[in-house]
Amino acid sequence: MPKSWNPLALIAHRWQPSAKVVEWTALATVVMAVVIVVTGGAVRLTESGLGCPTWPRCTEESLTPTGEMGLHGAIEFGNRMLTYVLCACVGLAIIAARSRSPWRRSLSRLGWVQFWVIASNGVLGGITVLTGLNPYVVAAHFLVTSVLLTVAVVMWKRSTEGDGPVRWLVDPPVRQLAWGLAAVIGALLVVGTVVTGAGPHAGDANEVHRIALDWERVTQLHVDLAFLVLGLTVALLFTLRAVRAPADCRARVRDLLVVLLAQGVVGFVQYFTHLPEVLVGSHMLGSALVWIAVLRVLLSLRERPVTAVGPAPVAPDREQEKVATAV
Repeated sequence: MPKSWNPLALIAHRWQPSAKVVEWTALATVVMAVVIVVTGGAVRLTESGLGCPTWPRCTEESLTPTGEMGLHGAIEFGNRMLTYVLCACVGLAIIAARSRSPWRRSLSRLGWVQFWVIASNGVLGGITVLTGLNPYVVAAHFLVTSVLLTVAVVMWKRSTEGDGPVRWLVDPPVRQLAWGLAAVIGALLVVGTVVTGAGPHAGDANEVHRIALDWERVTQLHVDLAFLVLGLTVALLFTLRAVRAPADCRARVRDLLVVLLAQGVVGFVQYFTHLPEVLVGSHMLGSALVWIAVLRVLLSLRERPVTAVGPAPVAPDREQEKVATAV
């Protein structure tokens, strides 16, 4: 065995996963990213944000919560531990992508990007605790998780297609409408984090600094953007039908429309019922699903065929075995 081989190459030498295995490992990273969003929301909504009052340890004397810290400490520490589960899923996706023959370097890179985003967001989460749940840091923590979700969805999609040149399935004006829709949804998510930072759910039972804005006015802006998103989605759906875009493109926009309508219902109910924790948590889950749905819309507008490849390169030690056999 060549000494220059790294551990990933060694695993690739012994394990050849199917394309479906690579796809499922990539999907697992998407699911875990959504789980992190939901459990992060649970930490805030149960007022467990400072359940572990310091970082990276849970207390000054202990890595784990103590009995005196109660349920809040367990919830906060549990959310921290889920980060390791997420890392394990991303690691498995990296290994599967590296072991698949022929090796697609683009997939491996997407896996490593996820790893470094998780690492940076873990540090940002620690800063969140050390700053006493500063609302701006909390908002940044959530938005970086959205970046992670974006990369995970792209890797999932790329695992089902080839590395050939991009071929667009719709004309530029249609793509511009879709990208405009995605931009407005991005703004909707950002404003949503401001609503959270100014609203009543501070994340801890003690007094926590909030964003100095009238949260009801910010909520109105959030609602206005939601109606704009809904209108753009309907416009994109009719445009795709008018230009006879592929069925998959139209299906992805319909999926987005369904998620938006469900998210809108939850949003209005939570507002008029004075923000019960269960509905606020459901709304956070919905925000992740909306973002996934619009990413799938964008990715459905193009295709990348599988490029023709030659036989997989023979590992050096196998070449030596062939020479020895021939002799």
